[in-house]
Amino acid sequence: MPAASSRALDHVRAILGMAGRDTVLVMAPIAVVFSQELGFRPEPFLIAIAVGAGCDFLTPIGHQCNTLVFGAGGYRFGDYARLGAPLSLLVILVGTPLILWSWPL
Repeated sequence: MPAASSRALDHVRAILGMAGRDTVLVMAPIAVVFSQELGFRPEPFLIAIAVGAGCDFLTPIGHQCNTLVFGAGGYRFGDYARLGAPLSLLVILVGTPLILWSWPL
């Protein structure tokens, strides 16, 4: 259940398409309340939000580095989704257990 909850928060962030600091500002209070309602410590949920905020690979506007290489590299918008989706999935599948191992509930 805790891993699923952490994944759910990251999925919400990805679906909303928020970038870095916007993600943290909007999702952090939600994560704290969510963790308290479930009876867990908020730290793993907040770390999941922070990791998710720094790992936005799905769009060229998700992270400033993506935007920098967008024009210069000749990439199209769809290139980010095609290559970013597997990378985002990898971050979720590897990051969630590592977060829960590093910051136990």
